[in-house]
Amino acid sequence: MTIDSLREYLAVLEAHDDLSRIDEAVSWNLEASAITMLANERDARIPLFERTEAARLVGDPYRGSGSRPWNRIALGLDLPRDLSRYEFYEAVIDRLQDPIPPTSVEAADAPVKERTVTGADVDLLRFPWPYIHAGDGGRYSNLHTLVAPDPDSEWVDWSYHRAMVHDGGTASVLLLAGEQTPNLYYYKYERRGEPMPVAIVVGAEPAVEYTSVMWIPTDRSEAEFAGGLKGEPIELVECETNDLRVPANAELVIEGEILPDARRDEGPFGDYFGYMHGPRRSMPVLEVSAITHREDPIIPFCVEGSGVGYAENSTSSMEAGCVGPDATLGLRTAGFDVECCVPWTSTPRTVYVIATDRSEPGYLHELANFIFTTWGMLHVDFFVFVDADVEPTDSRAVVEALALHADPDADFHQFGVETMPKVPLNIYQTPSEKGDIQTGTSKAKTAKTYIDATRSEPAPDRSPELERRARETLRAAGVELDVEDALLGGRPPREEPTGGWRR
Repeated sequence: MTIDSLREYLAVLEAHDDLSRIDEAVSWNLEASAITMLANERDARIPLFERTEAARLVGDPYRGSGSRPWNRIALGLDLPRDLSRYEFYEAVIDRLQDPIPPTSVEAADAPVKERTVTGADVDLLRFPWPYIHAGDGGRYSNLHTLVAPDPDSEWVDWSYHRAMVHDGGTASVLLLAGEQTPNLYYYKYERRGEPMPVAIVVGAEPAVEYTSVMWIPTDRSEAEFAGGLKGEPIELVECETNDLRVPANAELVIEGEILPDARRDEGPFGDYFGYMHGPRRSMPVLEVSAITHREDPIIPFCVEGSGVGYAENSTSSMEAGCVGPDATLGLRTAGFDVECCVPWTSTPRTVYVIATDRSEPGYLHELANFIFTTWGMLHVDFFVFVDADVEPTDSRAVVEALALHADPDADFHQFGVETMPKVPLNIYQTPSEKGDIQTGTSKAKTAKTYIDATRSEPAPDRSPELERRARETLRAAGVELDVEDALLGGRPPREEPTGGWRR
């Protein structure tokens, strides 16, 4: 079945005994996030809070299980949740290579238009935006899709920027320089003194949510990639107060403008590094012009900072399960010999691991140069290159490659010393390095690093005859198939005498 909406996705989770409906009254004020954090830490079912004020809340609906961060993301794409890492990556890559244009529907046919409020009747505070961490600067919408247009082309960007609610009609939006939408805003609309029309889509269908966190190339239609992921066109409907089109099956849409030369406080916020990020800074202001929503809407949220070191919330799981396949496809499309490019599960927004058959120093430097200068490297600080037969999603295997093959004297390479963009969230940064509170964004630059943890010599090939004998011996000893594969390197039988972990 095709998953057309967040509530259909939640129904699929429930059918898999993977959803907990909480019928007792729960407050948006820390209670919902505390319960969600506990569920995240214990690898429990996804909590759906049925009785909050004016809407329902769902905590971290895309959080994967502890050992398989992609398994619930797979359900959102109508893929089996028991796919192997490689099978899941290749299935997503296949779909990304076949984009499908969106279709348009009339407002009367759009569930998100069941209720429409405009002008003076708009009131953000009618809805239970959660207060997520004790010490947060306010209540947040932090699991949504921000839709914004390029003023000079037909391109419309779908991205992910949290919004802190200030009152019934305004919010401040975290726009960090170096990302696509902020750059369009800072360098185009604001320079021209024009407001930027936006829509914040809350509770979109899974394919839209996933596309919003991917690194879709500039000028490409994110709606088409979302359609490819879904396997059917995404249905879009026109906004009430601007020309943007938004997913018709969303739970709630906030329409408005981000004003030029206007700032409001934003943060502090308990961010994904697991600490309370400050200082409170100034960020662009969203002035809301309309809210449309379904009856009894469901508002998803993410408890950032839970499970630091593991993909234990929605955004970390989507980083591992969505950005990884997208990045792999991007590198292969650029002509690089890449087996797989994955965010490291232990720290999915900071370290990426690339498995490749090519270990020549010049080739790896060219690959690093392409990555660091082509894509938005605001968040990612490290790349680790490993051989193609090292499973890059296995932290233990990567650490082993680092220990055995990365010479601290020769294989650690700084890139772009004091020239690369830097997300102002790392705990090791000083307040001044995190940016000027008045400008609202970090001006800090830094270096990026890549580590060559590939072998200097080709790996000896394992003899098929030796492997066959080992399997026969293990079976004779009563070892089950999964354990047998693990003992032999976690790989199914290979189709070729040589190859990487995925074969």
